[in-house]
Amino acid sequence: MNQSTINGIQQVGIGVKDANQAWAWYRKAFNMDVPIFQDSAEANLMIRYTSQKVESRHAILALNLQGGGGFEIWQYTSKVPLAAEEELTWKDLGILAVKMRCHDIHKTHAHLKNVGAVILGEPVKNPLGVWHFFIKDPYGNIFELIENGSWFNKSKDLVGGVLGVVVGVSSIDAALPVYQKHLKQVETLCDKTGIWEDFAQVGEGNTKFRRAILQGSPVMTGAFGKLFCQTQFELIETDAQPRTKIFKNRNWGDLGFIHVCFDVNGMEAIKDKLFADGLDLTVDSGNEFDMGKAAGRFSYLEDPDGTLIEMVETYKVPIMEKIGWYLNLSKRDNTKNLPNFIVKLLALNRVKD
Repeated sequence: MNQSTINGIQQVGIGVKDANQAWAWYRKAFNMDVPIFQDSAEANLMIRYTSQKVESRHAILALNLQGGGGFEIWQYTSKVPLAAEEELTWKDLGILAVKMRCHDIHKTHAHLKNVGAVILGEPVKNPLGVWHFFIKDPYGNIFELIENGSWFNKSKDLVGGVLGVVVGVSSIDAALPVYQKHLKQVETLCDKTGIWEDFAQVGEGNTKFRRAILQGSPVMTGAFGKLFCQTQFELIETDAQPRTKIFKNRNWGDLGFIHVCFDVNGMEAIKDKLFADGLDLTVDSGNEFDMGKAAGRFSYLEDPDGTLIEMVETYKVPIMEKIGWYLNLSKRDNTKNLPNFIVKLLALNRVKD
């Protein structure tokens, strides 16, 4: 059986100046301590987004095995990465924040304060009545911590993996077909317009926003679907100006949130469905993608504002690289999850500080 499936958020790409330094902080703050790969190479297929020049980079893909998406921590090695020309605001277009699941909002607040995060406010309730708060990491990126009930393997750690992202869009109505039909964020939990008290934490307490909070299916497909857990996207729209693309005059891989990546199966069928709706893949590796420790096929599409969405169909994953133990996923029934005990074996690679 080889159906096309959207299996959850695999990772969010984060452009940083020093990948190893950033990963050390993300391990401490968010328990992103299980590396899937660490790889240095040239980004040959991404010249569309790197000013038609092949750039070199070092990347680390790390997961939190409590559940949720991971981080692809991405560092240019061929140039100095650029920051945005002006400080980003909630009015801008692109990935503005990453949503992180947590167990106990008040203990999580204290934990992140203790590890040196910039705390943007006290815990408050969002439009769904769920406790959350915002922080900035040491590199200026905003994360939203949200109490959440979708987990793979609860532990004593307070923070899990990526729940979703907040995306600034020029028109929610124009963006919904991409996120709901093609990326399967099928349930609308909230779609309201107003001035939001919780947005005061990020400096937008007096701006009127339309907020659409979307949720993916609770039925998780794919080998690692149960690990990635249920997803949540928040699209925000405003008439307030200016609305600037967060990567204006910069390249993919420069500083900030560079993409959100979905784990998928049946990439060719997904490509056909996108094409039928007038959406093209802007990058497609075919079957050439090999990170040494991991292999598969990756592609990119853009939402109507140019926000980059990656999709990865994974063929090979390292379970224990030291002894050459890899998991071949290419011939599995992609509707089925791997047994929990196999997924938990990824913890053999955990980095302990």
